[in-house]
Amino acid sequence: MFETKIIIAIFASILAFVGNISYLKDIFKGRVKPHPYTWFIWSIVSMTTFFGGLAEGAGIGALPTGIAEGFTIIIFLFSLKFLFHGHKGSAGHIKHIQKTDHYFLAVALLGLIPWALTKDPTISVVIVVTIDVIAFIPTLRKTWLQPETEEPTLYSMNVGRHILTLFSLGSYNIATTIHSIAMICTNSLIVAFLLKKKRSN
Repeated sequence: MFETKIIIAIFASILAFVGNISYLKDIFKGRVKPHPYTWFIWSIVSMTTFFGGLAEGAGIGALPTGIAEGFTIIIFLFSLKFLFHGHKGSAGHIKHIQKTDHYFLAVALLGLIPWALTKDPTISVVIVVTIDVIAFIPTLRKTWLQPETEEPTLYSMNVGRHILTLFSLGSYNIATTIHSIAMICTNSLIVAFLLKKKRSN
């Protein structure tokens, strides 16, 4: 059983690696323009869920999250070049960062305060997953208005990675499972956005 979980975790890690490498290539080619606010919060959240999951017995199942975290930090650094840039797409010239995005960033950052104050790994993970979902909103908004700034490959692989991660966990509880469940839902939503918008263009 343990060997099976190792194999599943390795496959999930491969999906994390391939998906993020593909996304980085698309950034270099100008095909995608990651939202810096989203990726900044994700960098913090992924680190917390990784260590929180380890503390609560995730075991080898935490490996894909750890690999994804390394790429998340790298993608955030590359996303900074889009901080003050606009984009002329199918909906006309749209600022990459809109006023509402500042509010979501502020809410996400404020959510880090109770996370920093609590010593309970489960409460910490629940808080940061909530922050993670809030941080997703600017990217969802950008994807809906500017579908040409994102590609579905990474998000599709994220869905597969998190499904495999759930099967590879060493222990099942709120701290180890809630992040993957939330990410399956949010990444599926952004893939649906991209497929719908690109099909209609």
